[in-house]
Amino acid sequence: MKDVSLDRPLGKVYLIGAGPGDPDLLTVKALRLIQTADVVVYDRLVSPEIMALIPAGVRLIDVGKLPKCHKVPQEAINALLVDLAQQGLMVARVKGGDPLIFGRGSEEAADLRAAGVAVDYVPGITAAQGCAASTGVPLTHRGLATGVRYVTGHRARDAALDLDWASLASEDTTLVVYMGAANIAEIAFQLMRHGLPASLPVMAVSAATTPREARLISSLGSIATDVARADPEAPVLFVIGHVVSLYGAVTLANAALCDGAGMAAYA
Repeated sequence: MKDVSLDRPLGKVYLIGAGPGDPDLLTVKALRLIQTADVVVYDRLVSPEIMALIPAGVRLIDVGKLPKCHKVPQEAINALLVDLAQQGLMVARVKGGDPLIFGRGSEEAADLRAAGVAVDYVPGITAAQGCAASTGVPLTHRGLATGVRYVTGHRARDAALDLDWASLASEDTTLVVYMGAANIAEIAFQLMRHGLPASLPVMAVSAATTPREARLISSLGSIATDVARADPEAPVLFVIGHVVSLYGAVTLANAALCDGAGMAAYA
């Protein structure tokens, strides 16, 4: 029997960054695509507020991963995207943050292109950028941090972290750790072992930019204990560095602007 699918034109896959969670932070292009797609394949980090923008009747496929529970392995996700495109569908593959920052977007694109499927990236605001804007803690600041580095605190198949600790242990650099809650004790230990002081400030943020945002201010020597006590909802983003010392100044300034005098001054 002839496979009629061979007569169909190939569809296209858009690898879309949904940003940190606030729907107002979606790009115009991302919003247009998720509202016109034939099917939306989404991760668990895409916020419910953004999912609510998808029109009723659009086919939704959940391929989200939980710690130690990947109900749809990455290889199966890649194959699914190829199959949907080969059915002639326009596919919105939606990810939290940016698809090229710890989002495996390039892995999916490689398999799609190998199958002859057209792919476009749609960048999103990263979790780190969203966290910085929401909390008011900059990732760089003159006199406090001359650079910023993003690292993952989790390895595929729960492999041991083999980061270049000596390189990461720089007080002149802000270190942003994605997906690090389970390994924060090891991360903090290694950074201190390689020279960072236990007093170095650390901020942990979950669900940044959403109504569920939770923040924890600590230090490198105490962060593991404090996170274990607070038990924030994963994923948790960690900002490690002297820039976190600005958090108190930001919150005090905001409080001043929100009291009666401050409101009057800005009315």
